[in-house]
Amino acid sequence: MNANPRRIPASRQPVRRVSALLAAATLLTSGLFGSATLAQASLPQSTLSQSSLSRLAAAGTAEPTIRSEQIGAAQSSQAQSGQAQSSQAAQGVSPAQAIFDEVNDLLHDEYGGLSTVDRAALTREYQGRLDAVCAPTPATCAAEKAYPVVEAEVTALGDEHTFFQTPEDFQDFLASATGGNRRQFGVKLARLDGENRVVLEVVPQSAAEEAGLTRGDVLLTLDGKPYTYDALRDARLAGRTITLGVERGGRPLTVALTSRDSSTLDLPRLSFTGPQNTVAVLRIPSFLPSGSVAQRVHDLVAEARQRGAQGIVVDLRGNPGGSLADCDSAVSAFVPSFMRVARTADGEVATLVQQGLRMENGRNAGSVRNPQLWTGPLTVLVDHGSASCSEFFAYEVQYAKRGPVIGEATAGVGNTATRIFPVGEDAALQLTILHYTKQGGQPYPVRVTPDQLHAETEDDVRLLTHGQDTLLALGVQALATAPTIAQNLTQP
Repeated sequence: MNANPRRIPASRQPVRRVSALLAAATLLTSGLFGSATLAQASLPQSTLSQSSLSRLAAAGTAEPTIRSEQIGAAQSSQAQSGQAQSSQAAQGVSPAQAIFDEVNDLLHDEYGGLSTVDRAALTREYQGRLDAVCAPTPATCAAEKAYPVVEAEVTALGDEHTFFQTPEDFQDFLASATGGNRRQFGVKLARLDGENRVVLEVVPQSAAEEAGLTRGDVLLTLDGKPYTYDALRDARLAGRTITLGVERGGRPLTVALTSRDSSTLDLPRLSFTGPQNTVAVLRIPSFLPSGSVAQRVHDLVAEARQRGAQGIVVDLRGNPGGSLADCDSAVSAFVPSFMRVARTADGEVATLVQQGLRMENGRNAGSVRNPQLWTGPLTVLVDHGSASCSEFFAYEVQYAKRGPVIGEATAGVGNTATRIFPVGEDAALQLTILHYTKQGGQPYPVRVTPDQLHAETEDDVRLLTHGQDTLLALGVQALATAPTIAQNLTQP
C-alpha cells in the first residue's frame, strides 16, 4: 500500500506493505497508490510509492473480516484515544509523554511478534531520549516531539512489521481502507535509466487515465525539465497542471496532467492475451477495500469462463495486501478448500474456506454470491512487491499444487498478522499480534518462493516500453503444463 511521501527509516525495507487490524478488525493491508499517486519505485518493477501508504502496505496478515462499522470503530477508538490523551494532559502529563506512554503500553501488552528485544529496557532508554527532547517544556511538550522518538524506538524493536504511523500516515491509510478519496495522479511507475520512470499501471478513472497515459510510457521531462519525483510531488500537492514529456513506442509526445481528489478504489480487472486471446489475465492490484475484491474476483472468473478462456493468469505483482477475508474468498475461486490456524497468546482460531464461504471456528464469517471454481490451467505472477495477504493467496495456490507461482520471492511478510492501534489524537501504531500455521502446525513461510524464478530487471522494464511483458509471457507459457482439477475436489 500512498500518501504524502515521507522519509523511510534506513532500517526499513524500501517497499512497505501493510496488514492492519483496525480496532477490532484485521486488514492485511495495501498501499494503494497514495496521494503521491504518480508513485515512485525504487526497484525496477515494484509498485513503490514513496508515500506513506505504500510504505504502510506492510507487514503481516489479518484476522477475519473488515466491515465499514469496524473501520468506524477504529475512528471511534482514535477519538477515544485523543480524549484519553487530553485527560492525561489535564493531570500534568504532556501530549508527548501521553503518546509515548500509549505506544509503550501497547508494546508491552499487545505485542505478539518474534522480536527478542528487552521491551522494558527499550522503554527506559527511549524515555530518557524523550525527556531530553522535552526538557525545555516538560509539562506541555507537544505530541509531535514524541513522533521521532517513538519511530526510533519501534525501529529498535527489530520487527519490520511493526511501525509508527504519523497522523498523515494514518489518515491516508483510512482513506485507502475505506475506498475514500485522495489527491493523486493515478499511476504506478518503475525506475528506468536513473530518474526516468516507466508507467507500470494506470488507475481506472484517474487523472492519469483521462490524460491518456498508458502502460509502457516512459516519463522523460516535467514542464520541460528532466523528470524528478520532487517536482512531481510539489505539483501534486499544489494541484497544478503539469506537462509531461513522454516516449511511447519510441515516439515522443506530451501529456498534460493535473492531480485531483479521486477514489483510491482499484478493483480487480480482466483482460485477454495469448493465442486467439484465449488466456484470461486477472489483475488484482490490491485486496482493499474490504468487501469488494472477492466478489469481483468470482464474477470475473465467471466472465472468463463465459468468454471461452482456456487458462487464467492471476497477476499479483505489486499487490501489497488488504483484507484477509477478501483474499481467502478470492483464493476459493481457484482452490477448492483450504484451512489455516491463527495462533495467539489467548488461543487458536481455525479458518476453513470452501466455495466462497469462510468459517471461523465453525461459524459463518462471510461468503460471496454465485461462487465460482476455476478448474482449468492456472498460473500466478508475483514479485518482491507482492506482500501480506497477496502472499497468502500465492502460497495457498502453491500449497494446493493448483498451479505454478512465477516471478521473484515475495516481500516476506506473509506469516504474521498486524493490528493498527490509534494512539494520541490522530496517530497510530501498527503492531504484530499473531502468526499463522496450517492445520497440522506447519508454519506459513515468511515469503513465497516461486516455482519458476524470474527476477524482473531493468531490461524487463525496457522491454515493457516496447509492449513486451516478460513475466506475463512466462505465465502464459506455463499454462500449457499447468494442472487442472476435478470440479468435485473439496477436501482441505
